[in-house]
Amino acid sequence: MNAHTSSSARWIKWPLLGLLVLAIAFGVVRALGKRKAQSENATAAAAAAQKAPVYDIPPQDVATVTQLDLARTVHVSGSLKALQTAAIKARVAGEVQGISKREGDSVKAGEVLARIDSTEAQARVRQAEQQARSAQAQAAIAQRTLDNNQSLVKQGFISATALETSSNNLEAAKASHEAAVAALDIARKSLGDTTLRSPLTGQVSARLFQNGERVGVDARILEVVDLSGFELEAALAPADAASVSVGQAATLRVEGLDQPVEAKVARINPSVQAGSRSVLVYLRVPAVAGMRQGLFAQGRIVTGRLNAPAVPLSAVRNDKPEPYIQIVREGRIVHVPVTMGRQGMLEGEPMLVVEGVAAAPVGTPLLRVQAGLIREGTEARLVDTGTPAKASSN
Repeated sequence: MNAHTSSSARWIKWPLLGLLVLAIAFGVVRALGKRKAQSENATAAAAAAQKAPVYDIPPQDVATVTQLDLARTVHVSGSLKALQTAAIKARVAGEVQGISKREGDSVKAGEVLARIDSTEAQARVRQAEQQARSAQAQAAIAQRTLDNNQSLVKQGFISATALETSSNNLEAAKASHEAAVAALDIARKSLGDTTLRSPLTGQVSARLFQNGERVGVDARILEVVDLSGFELEAALAPADAASVSVGQAATLRVEGLDQPVEAKVARINPSVQAGSRSVLVYLRVPAVAGMRQGLFAQGRIVTGRLNAPAVPLSAVRNDKPEPYIQIVREGRIVHVPVTMGRQGMLEGEPMLVVEGVAAAPVGTPLLRVQAGLIREGTEARLVDTGTPAKASSN
């Protein structure tokens, strides 16, 4: 009985062990397969992540290298200056009196703006008047003496030498009188110099002294500007100045003004500035409401016309050692260096001539400034109107 039971237990044991081994082997194979699938998925995800995105570029971010008829222009900038300005200076030293005008007040040509204390000047005038009268009296006495001596000489009572002396005394008296009269004129002028008048009609732009303060000769007391006309002084490189001539038109943008202002070249300095080697050009600017002396203005002088391939100047980037534009060629972004040379205007937009740039022939699409910087070599495609810009990983 025991032998039969032992034999049956052995037969049951071995099939169970076999089933257990098979189960373990199946689990191992399944785990290895799962790990391999996970590894393949991870590799595929890494490859997809490393693949550069394809940028979709909407039409509003794209321009084209185009053959255009442009207005050839030269850029100018500077501060506006009133055509007529005047500094009211003290011509004599003394105490300032009678200043009533302040910054922004209007004045007329010839209007009295201030006075210098004239007490001493009036005294000098009175002194000079008395000296002139005294000299005049001395000249009259010398004249009567000469007349009397002439009669006495004829009668033989005095010598010819005495007559000559009388004549010389008269000449000396006349010279003294003339000197006294000249001194009186100087005293009167000094008295007149104590009254300060405006030489032009305009507005007070600066008041530098107050009543009661003492000033020296040539001290600036007030400044007056005439806002009926302005001028812009612009420094140009000699190469740019060579194409500028008197009478050429210019369009300026003045800070604080909404509308552009038309101007004309009025003068060109015949000499080059010693330090900067630049040429000064002066533009006549008409007065516009709201225009003030010192406002910054910039714009362009139209020097002629040119027909050449060009791109918007705003599309030129300067974040590399050389300026460049971003073009789309064979589905990829390419950075093409350009030279900041000739420029023109097209409907108010500055354009850069790219004539001679072999990598950007006419018809080449390029990115405008709003597209931003895109790495060179990045895949890109132009999309239809209405398609939003995006980066995809096709």
